[in-house]
Amino acid sequence: MSFKKALVALAAASVFSAAVSAEKLSVAATPVPHAELLEFVKPQLAEQGVELDVKVFTDYIQPNVQVDQKRMDANFFQHQPYLDEFNDGRGTSLVTVAGIHVEPFGAYSNKIKSLDELKNGATVAIPNDPTNGGRALLLLQKAGLITLKDGSKITATPRDIADNPKKLDFKELEAATLPRILGQVDVALINTNYALEAGLNPSEDALIIEGSESPYVNILVARPDNKDSDAMQKLANALKSDAVRKFIKEKYEGAVVPAF
Repeated sequence: MSFKKALVALAAASVFSAAVSAEKLSVAATPVPHAELLEFVKPQLAEQGVELDVKVFTDYIQPNVQVDQKRMDANFFQHQPYLDEFNDGRGTSLVTVAGIHVEPFGAYSNKIKSLDELKNGATVAIPNDPTNGGRALLLLQKAGLITLKDGSKITATPRDIADNPKKLDFKELEAATLPRILGQVDVALINTNYALEAGLNPSEDALIIEGSESPYVNILVARPDNKDSDAMQKLANALKSDAVRKFIKEKYEGAVVPAF
């Protein structure tokens, strides 16, 4: 074998060896911005020997189920209050690996331009899961539209409303469906990931939106048995990098805010 051929063979063997030794990491994510952030860091992780496999989900249940049942390694779509509620309700023990960003929660309407225009008896749609439903009610309380019996209860439901001067009619619906029924209600409280998917710009279209003090940081989640793995920590570090901070600020223009 010539020297040149030997070098080519050696290079090929090195590439093959690297490919074989690359550690695979599967992550369940909702499309925007979670899957987009994961795709952004995929090349960086590949350079570190981690092959990132991103699976997109459009609901808030299956990503946790998939990780708990070890069909996926991690997920990226939720905040801590939702994870706590899920673990309590399902008997799971999923854990936080890292906090990445905040998606300020907002109220949207196709019928009014300001919450001051909201009429008595108006229909208001909120998410039907406890934490996001409570989050919606807390935001409406902050806007002065309702008063809750416990003004800080993050799992509040319409039954916890003490004062509803405009007699608003609350509809509790699956979070993912809220953008699609926006024209059928007066106001809908929508998670930012679903708002972005629907072409809404939270910083421009929301009638009211959470401030930067929001405690609902979106987190990378795994199981106790793999949260400290080398590949998982590389992913966490990549998601908290300066490059991701810049990407978030430039791409989402305030609709998504870095939390690191």
